[in-house]
Amino acid sequence: MSKKKIGIIVLLFIGLFLNIKIFLQVQPEKITNIQLQITVMADKIGEYKIYYSETEQFAEEQSVWEVYSNINKNQEMIFLFPESSNYIRIDFPEIEGTVQVSNLKFQYQNKEIELENNWIKQENLSQLTVYREENGIYQIKTEGGDPYIFLDLSEIPFQKYTENANHIKEILLKVGLCLILDSIIVFLILYSKRIAFYYYEIYENRKLIWKLAKNDFKTKFAGSYLGIIWAFIQPIVTILVYWFVFQVGLKNGDVGEVPFALWLMAGLIPWFFFSESLNGATNSMVEYNYLVKKVVFQINILPIIKMLSAFFVHIFFVVFMLIIYACNEYIPDFYTLQLIYYSLCMFLFVLGLSYLTSAIVVFMKDLTQLINIILQIGVWMTPIMWNIEIIPEQFQWIFKINPMYYIVQGYRNSLIYKIGFYENLGYSLYYWILTIIVFYFGTSIFRKLKRHFADLL
Repeated sequence: MSKKKIGIIVLLFIGLFLNIKIFLQVQPEKITNIQLQITVMADKIGEYKIYYSETEQFAEEQSVWEVYSNINKNQEMIFLFPESSNYIRIDFPEIEGTVQVSNLKFQYQNKEIELENNWIKQENLSQLTVYREENGIYQIKTEGGDPYIFLDLSEIPFQKYTENANHIKEILLKVGLCLILDSIIVFLILYSKRIAFYYYEIYENRKLIWKLAKNDFKTKFAGSYLGIIWAFIQPIVTILVYWFVFQVGLKNGDVGEVPFALWLMAGLIPWFFFSESLNGATNSMVEYNYLVKKVVFQINILPIIKMLSAFFVHIFFVVFMLIIYACNEYIPDFYTLQLIYYSLCMFLFVLGLSYLTSAIVVFMKDLTQLINIILQIGVWMTPIMWNIEIIPEQFQWIFKINPMYYIVQGYRNSLIYKIGFYENLGYSLYYWILTIIVFYFGTSIFRKLKRHFADLL
């Protein structure tokens, strides 16, 4: 049996195994917030609070609140609490007064569930009185003390909706993952020769690539007094500046119990490599034009040379980051090894992208400036210096389709949150299918255009 047939059989068995694993895998429970919206108009300023619990016992740490500040004017209040909550309690200010309540509705997974007009029941009231109700607008008189309305969520159609939605969503997700996975395998089978050809060229020229990459790294800072030290000084200064601006200046570094400096490093360090390698690889044909004009030279390796040159600096910063983490009691463990996986993911994605950009820049020099602008925007569109949790949940996907989100979050999962890449199988498949598509189109365009490089350079 030929090696090609053996490879196809192995790929098919891997695909079958992963399809079965996807359908049998027990998904980890994901807590999704429920949104409660209510409109209040009162004659006094006060604090309105929502307690939530799985039982009928409520605690202060399981509560959210808002302050009503517009006397005798409608004010919309929004409260978020976990979907696992079975009971909630709407607490009113502990003073005597009159309150008008209207437009109470729940929202879950972008679906609104509006309650019927008679949602307030007498037996669920404490130290308040409903003295008038008209078209879903309740006039309430609070008596001071501890006035509240108790709600049993099992009495609302909300529970059935969430169960059905979760079940259907899980089935659709699994079917979608299997289709994506099978598409990847079919693609690898159909274009295995082309992919293998590029990796064969890289392997055959590995000594030359290594030598040129080291030379590129050394000559980049040739003539300066500190030499290659400048390659490390600039990123460190950048990290310190961003830390000072966001943590000290703006005081906007709320990322939980993790020190903001550590959280920031885990995002910036992979971005430094992405930015440096993409810029360098894009201009590799122009910079090494004297090699491009040589008939016998394999110009396919030039983007890899620039990427390896940037990777030397990346390795230093990863080691530097691990030392800083260890000094802050984040000791490297099994999850830390995932940095190798995420670095490989990033390297292959940039490699495919750089084949595309390095080919186009020969014909359109303005692409270099365009990439610089895109990178300037990209560093802010990627949750590197800000937490994605500040974005409403329904809009987070806009930022998560950015492939660098997968890398940045992967570094943080490996170093901080201790989450395996296999625990987010759906997004891992998305990243790899995107990488394969970019690599395929990048190498295809590079192969078609490279015969014209020597004439234009």
